[in-house]
Amino acid sequence: MTQHYVIRGAEVLDFDIGDFSRQDLEIKDDKIKTILEPEKPVSGVESINFQGHYIIPGLIDMHVHIKEGYAPYFVAAGVTIVRNTGGNVHELDALIQASNDAPTPHVYSTDRIIDGTPGLWGDTSPWNLNVTNEEEVTREVERQAKAGAKFIKIYGRLPEQLVAHAVKEARKYNLDVSCDLLHSKDVDALTAAKLGVKWFEHASGIIQSIYPNWSMSAEQSSWDLIPFDQPDEEAIRRVCEKLLKYDAILCPTMTLFDQMRGYPNYWKPEHTLIQAIETNSNLMNQWQAISQHEEALQPLAIQSKMNQRIAKVYADLGGKVVAGTDTPAGIYTWPGLALHRELELFVENGFSPLQALRAATVDAAESIGLSHIGSIQPDNQADLVILKANPLEDIKHTKNIHHVIKGGHLYSQHEVLNEIPDDEEVLTNLRRFINRFNEEVNEDWYEDMIKEFS
Repeated sequence: MTQHYVIRGAEVLDFDIGDFSRQDLEIKDDKIKTILEPEKPVSGVESINFQGHYIIPGLIDMHVHIKEGYAPYFVAAGVTIVRNTGGNVHELDALIQASNDAPTPHVYSTDRIIDGTPGLWGDTSPWNLNVTNEEEVTREVERQAKAGAKFIKIYGRLPEQLVAHAVKEARKYNLDVSCDLLHSKDVDALTAAKLGVKWFEHASGIIQSIYPNWSMSAEQSSWDLIPFDQPDEEAIRRVCEKLLKYDAILCPTMTLFDQMRGYPNYWKPEHTLIQAIETNSNLMNQWQAISQHEEALQPLAIQSKMNQRIAKVYADLGGKVVAGTDTPAGIYTWPGLALHRELELFVENGFSPLQALRAATVDAAESIGLSHIGSIQPDNQADLVILKANPLEDIKHTKNIHHVIKGGHLYSQHEVLNEIPDDEEVLTNLRRFINRFNEEVNEDWYEDMIKEFS
C-alpha cells in the first residue's frame, strides 16, 4: 500500500463553503495527508496533474445487496463504500476484509434479514430467517452481532411484538435496527419508530401511516383512494413531522421505483459501465426474468412519485435522507451506476446538486458513524472521484469519471473492470460459504441448497 503523491491543479469539493475550490491534495498510503495551497512544493514526491478536473469524495450507496461477482462495478462508478442491507456477513468476508486500496468497495453490512412467517423471501436460508417467537429473535440477533453485523434488518411480516423485541435485543449490542415495511400490513412507520426502529428503507411504512387501510395486499378499492400520482403533501407532512421526533433516517431508493415506473423505457445511459454490466449474464438474466412480468412491477412503480415526495418533505423538515439504490433488486439497477441516477432523481425532486452529493457522501457517512470518510479532509480515507466536469452545475456530470482513488490507489475505470471475478471462482466461493454457514447454524435448508449449487 506504500504510495505517496500530490494531486495538483484540480478543483476540490469543500462542504464547508458548499463549492469547489482550487486545492492540491497530498496522498500518502491510504490517507489524505494534507491539503495544500496550490503549487506549494513537496520535495521528493510525485505530482499528478488533474488541471481542469473536479474532485469529490468517494460516493456511498446506502442500500445495496452486494455480491462478489459484481463488486468491482461499484468502484468503477466511483462508489467506494456500500451499506449492504441484507445478505450474510460470512459470504461477504473477503470483501469486508479487503485492503483499503482493493478495487472493491468497503462494505458496511447487516446479516440475514429477520422476517415473520411466511417469509416474503421464502423459507429460511443463509440470507433470511423467518421467526415465530422472541427466543428465536434473541438467538439470531446475538448470532449476527457476534458475526460482525453492523445493524439488524427486519422485514414487513415480523409482528409488532417481535419488532419491539428485535429492537430491545439489538440495543444490547449497540446496533441500530433497519426496516423494510413495503409489504407490511400491521406495522407502519410511526409504529416502528415508536418501538425504536431507526432506519426506514425505501421510506417504507409511511404510506401505511398516512392511509391505514392500505397495504400492498389490499383490495383494489383501497389503492384507488390514494392519489399516488398527485401526492397529498399536507398528509405527508403531518406524518413526517411525527416521524422526525424519533430521528428516523430515510433511504428512499427512488431509483428502484423509477426504473419500474419507466419500464420499458427505463434509465440506461450511454456509458462504458453499462456495456460492461451487460456482459454479466447473472444480472442480466435476473432483470430480464423480472421484467417479463410487467404487471407485477406496477404495485411498486405506482409508488414512485409518492416515494420521492416523502423524501423531499422529510428533508425539508430537517430529517436525514440518504442516497441508496437497492442494487441489484428490481430491474436494471446497475451496480454503482444506479447511484448516479439516484442523485439525478434527488435533483429532479427539488434537492440542490450539493444536497444530493451530501446525501451520498458526508451525510451518509455521518449517519453510520464513519467520520473518516465522506469528505475531503486531512487524515480522512483517500477515497476520491475525479470528474471531468462540475457536478454542481449539472448533477449528471458525476457519471463523467476520469479516475477513481480507492484507499490512495489511483484507478482508471478500465483497470477496475479487469478485476471482475469469473463465474467459476464465484461459484466455488459460494459453495464454501454455504458449507461454512451450515456448520454454524445447522438449519434445514442445507441439503437442497448444496444440491442447487453443486
